[in-house]
Amino acid sequence: MDNDSARRRDASKAAGSLLLDDQLCFALYAASRAVTQLYRPLLEELGLTYPQYLVMLVLWEREHATIGELASALELDHGTLSPLLKRLQAAGLLERRRRTEDERVVDVVLTPAGRELAQRADAVPQVIVDSYGVDAAEFEGLRTRLRALTKSVAAAREGRAGPK
Repeated sequence: MDNDSARRRDASKAAGSLLLDDQLCFALYAASRAVTQLYRPLLEELGLTYPQYLVMLVLWEREHATIGELASALELDHGTLSPLLKRLQAAGLLERRRRTEDERVVDVVLTPAGRELAQRADAVPQVIVDSYGVDAAEFEGLRTRLRALTKSVAAAREGRAGPK
Protein backbone atom coordinates (compact mmCIF):
# COMPACT_ATOMS: atom_id res chain seq x y z
CA MET A 1 0.00 0.00 0.00
CA ASP A 2 1.44 3.38 -0.95
CA ASN A 3 1.50 6.37 1.41
CA ASP A 4 -1.48 8.11 -0.30
CA SER A 5 -3.67 5.01 0.15
CA ALA A 6 -2.68 4.72 3.80
CA ARG A 7 -3.46 8.42 4.39
CA ARG A 8 -6.90 8.11 2.72
CA ARG A 9 -7.74 5.08 4.87
CA ASP A 10 -6.53 6.81 8.04
CA ALA A 11 -8.48 10.00 7.21
CA SER A 12 -11.75 8.05 7.22
CA LYS A 13 -11.00 6.45 10.58
CA ALA A 14 -12.18 8.29 13.71
CA ALA A 15 -9.28 9.69 15.72
CA GLY A 16 -8.87 9.33 19.46
CA SER A 17 -8.19 12.43 21.53
CA LEU A 18 -7.71 13.53 25.11
CA LEU A 19 -10.11 16.46 24.65
CA LEU A 20 -13.41 16.04 26.51
CA ASP A 21 -15.45 17.50 23.64
CA ASP A 22 -13.98 14.86 21.31
CA GLN A 23 -15.11 11.93 23.48
CA LEU A 24 -17.99 9.90 22.04
CA CYS A 25 -18.17 8.05 25.35
CA PHE A 26 -18.80 11.34 27.17
CA ALA A 27 -21.54 12.32 24.71
CA LEU A 28 -23.17 8.91 25.30
CA TYR A 29 -22.77 9.26 29.07
CA ALA A 30 -24.28 12.77 29.11
CA ALA A 31 -27.18 11.71 26.88
CA SER A 32 -27.84 8.64 29.04
CA ARG A 33 -27.83 10.75 32.21
CA ALA A 34 -30.18 13.32 30.65
CA VAL A 35 -32.65 10.65 29.57
CA THR A 36 -32.45 8.85 32.91
CA GLN A 37 -33.08 12.15 34.72
CA LEU A 38 -36.15 12.71 32.56
CA TYR A 39 -37.41 9.24 33.50
CA ARG A 40 -36.88 9.76 37.24
CA PRO A 41 -40.03 11.76 38.15
CA LEU A 42 -42.18 9.68 35.80
CA LEU A 43 -40.98 6.44 37.36
CA GLU A 44 -41.15 7.77 40.94
CA GLU A 45 -44.92 8.09 40.39
CA LEU A 46 -44.92 4.37 39.60
CA GLY A 47 -42.67 3.47 42.53
CA LEU A 48 -39.91 2.26 40.21
CA THR A 49 -36.27 3.02 39.58
CA TYR A 50 -35.01 3.00 36.00
CA PRO A 51 -33.40 -0.48 36.28
CA GLN A 52 -36.62 -1.82 37.83
CA TYR A 53 -38.59 -0.24 34.98
CA LEU A 54 -36.41 -2.11 32.47
CA VAL A 55 -37.20 -5.41 34.23
CA MET A 56 -40.89 -4.57 34.14
CA LEU A 57 -40.71 -3.70 30.41
CA VAL A 58 -39.43 -7.20 29.67
CA LEU A 59 -42.10 -8.80 31.83
CA TRP A 60 -44.90 -6.64 30.40
CA GLU A 61 -43.83 -7.81 26.97
CA ARG A 62 -43.38 -11.50 27.84
CA GLU A 63 -45.59 -11.96 30.95
CA HIS A 64 -42.90 -14.23 32.44
CA ALA A 65 -39.22 -15.07 31.96
CA THR A 66 -36.46 -17.00 33.67
CA ILE A 67 -33.79 -15.08 35.53
CA GLY A 68 -31.34 -16.08 32.80
CA GLU A 69 -33.65 -14.74 30.08
CA LEU A 70 -34.04 -11.44 31.95
CA ALA A 71 -30.28 -11.16 32.47
CA SER A 72 -29.70 -11.75 28.76
CA ALA A 73 -32.42 -9.34 27.59
CA LEU A 74 -31.19 -6.58 29.91
CA GLU A 75 -27.48 -7.35 29.50
CA LEU A 76 -27.09 -7.62 33.28
CA ASP A 77 -25.32 -10.20 35.39
CA HIS A 78 -27.28 -12.27 37.90
CA GLY A 79 -25.67 -10.44 40.83
CA THR A 80 -27.07 -7.12 39.59
CA LEU A 81 -30.45 -8.54 38.62
CA SER A 82 -31.22 -10.45 41.83
CA PRO A 83 -31.58 -7.40 44.13
CA LEU A 84 -33.81 -5.71 41.55
CA LEU A 85 -36.07 -8.75 41.45
CA LYS A 86 -36.10 -8.99 45.23
CA ARG A 87 -37.29 -5.37 45.56
CA LEU A 88 -39.91 -5.80 42.83
CA GLN A 89 -41.17 -8.95 44.55
CA ALA A 90 -41.32 -7.13 47.91
CA ALA A 91 -43.41 -4.44 46.16
CA GLY A 92 -45.84 -7.16 45.04
CA LEU A 93 -45.17 -6.68 41.32
CA LEU A 94 -43.70 -10.09 40.52
CA GLU A 95 -43.08 -13.53 41.94
CA ARG A 96 -40.02 -15.72 41.62
CA ARG A 97 -40.80 -19.42 41.35
CA ARG A 98 -38.24 -22.20 41.32
CA ARG A 99 -39.13 -24.87 38.75
CA THR A 100 -39.98 -28.22 40.29
CA GLU A 101 -38.47 -30.18 37.38
CA ASP A 102 -35.21 -28.21 37.59
CA GLU A 103 -34.66 -26.23 40.77
CA ARG A 104 -31.72 -24.39 39.21
CA VAL A 105 -34.17 -22.47 36.99
CA VAL A 106 -36.18 -19.62 38.51
CA ASP A 107 -39.19 -18.25 36.66
CA VAL A 108 -40.15 -14.61 37.17
CA VAL A 109 -43.88 -13.99 36.75
CA LEU A 110 -45.94 -10.81 36.91
CA THR A 111 -48.53 -10.54 39.65
CA PRO A 112 -51.91 -8.88 38.98
CA ALA A 113 -50.45 -5.69 40.52
CA GLY A 114 -47.49 -5.92 38.13
CA ARG A 115 -49.83 -6.24 35.16
CA GLU A 116 -51.94 -3.30 36.38
CA LEU A 117 -48.84 -1.14 36.70
CA ALA A 118 -48.37 -1.43 32.93
CA GLN A 119 -51.56 0.60 32.44
CA ARG A 120 -50.23 3.37 34.69
CA ALA A 121 -46.88 3.31 32.85
CA ASP A 122 -48.46 3.44 29.40
CA ALA A 123 -47.72 7.15 28.77
CA VAL A 124 -44.08 7.04 29.90
CA PRO A 125 -42.47 5.86 26.64
CA GLN A 126 -44.11 8.58 24.53
CA VAL A 127 -43.07 11.33 26.95
CA ILE A 128 -39.48 10.14 26.64
CA VAL A 129 -39.58 9.69 22.85
CA ASP A 130 -41.08 13.17 22.40
CA SER A 131 -38.18 14.65 24.37
CA TYR A 132 -35.64 13.33 21.83
CA GLY A 133 -36.69 15.83 19.19
CA VAL A 134 -36.18 13.41 16.30
CA ASP A 135 -38.55 12.02 13.68
CA ALA A 136 -39.34 8.31 13.30
CA ALA A 137 -36.57 7.65 10.77
CA GLU A 138 -33.95 9.44 12.90
CA PHE A 139 -35.16 7.55 15.97
CA GLU A 140 -34.82 4.18 14.25
CA GLY A 141 -31.44 5.10 12.77
CA LEU A 142 -30.11 6.26 16.13
CA ARG A 143 -31.32 3.12 17.91
CA THR A 144 -29.79 0.93 15.18
CA ARG A 145 -26.44 2.77 15.41
CA LEU A 146 -26.38 2.51 19.21
CA ARG A 147 -27.11 -1.22 19.08
CA ALA A 148 -24.28 -1.67 16.55
CA LEU A 149 -21.97 0.39 18.78
CA THR A 150 -22.88 -1.75 21.80
CA LYS A 151 -22.17 -4.92 19.83
CA SER A 152 -18.85 -3.57 18.53
CA VAL A 153 -17.65 -2.46 21.97
CA ALA A 154 -18.71 -5.78 23.52
CA ALA A 155 -16.75 -7.62 20.83
CA ALA A 156 -13.69 -5.43 21.46
CA ARG A 157 -13.99 -6.02 25.19
CA GLU A 158 -14.01 -9.76 24.56
CA GLY A 159 -10.91 -9.45 22.36
CA ARG A 160 -12.67 -9.88 19.03
CA ALA A 161 -12.68 -7.43 16.17
CA GLY A 162 -15.94 -5.49 15.93
CA PRO A 163 -17.88 -4.66 12.76
CA LYS A 164 -16.30 -2.09 10.48
